[in-house]
Amino acid sequence: MKDKLLVLIQLQECDKRIARILLAKEQAPRRIQKLEDELRAMESQFKADEDQFEAFRKDRRQYEREIQELDGKIEKSSAKLTQIKSNKEYTAALKEIDDLKSIKFQTEERALQMMETAEELEQKCKGQKDTLKTLKAQCEKDKEEVKKELLELDKDLEAMEKERNQLCCDFDQSLLKKYLFLKERKGGLAVSSVVTGVCQTCHMGIPPQKFNELIRGNDLMTCPHCNRIIYWGEDQDFQKTSNAL
Repeated sequence: MKDKLLVLIQLQECDKRIARILLAKEQAPRRIQKLEDELRAMESQFKADEDQFEAFRKDRRQYEREIQELDGKIEKSSAKLTQIKSNKEYTAALKEIDDLKSIKFQTEERALQMMETAEELEQKCKGQKDTLKTLKAQCEKDKEEVKKELLELDKDLEAMEKERNQLCCDFDQSLLKKYLFLKERKGGLAVSSVVTGVCQTCHMGIPPQKFNELIRGNDLMTCPHCNRIIYWGEDQDFQKTSNAL
């Protein structure tokens, strides 16, 4: 019975490794997806800021044209002052010039604010451009590393499956069926060691009589609490097998 238990211990360790490899293979595409999502988010933000910067530049040019037009109107109105003869017309012309200057001042203020915001956006876009370039390079590098990891995982998986098939070959089919049944229902752990009378998986004590039977190792035994196949973990043969895995 000990030989069969040794095979089951090796088989369970093999299945655990296979499960870890499959999990890593499943997570790898998610890592790539996360990198690509981060890159797309950065590109989207960069595009939005760049578009906003261009919009501010257009608005600034429009304000500059308006200021030029106002300068022309002020100059034209100022030139008319010398031709005006009545005080009423002169006062109206002065008011018109003052109004134009006031509008010009407000337009210049808006243009200045627009220029300051545009400069801030320009600096932000420059920084984002450098960050984006770095992120793209890092993304490509990480994707290549993940692809290499996947190739290594495929090799490891192939080796583990080969080892598993060898363990299952010519093994007691009824015991193998029991192992697979428990593995399916016990979260992948069908076999557990018992140390100092305690099952190391469910951490419940084994009744003294059953523990003595377990030490003798004549029969296949299961934990009375979690129903997993159990073996005496302090047995030297089992310890050697566990340490070798």
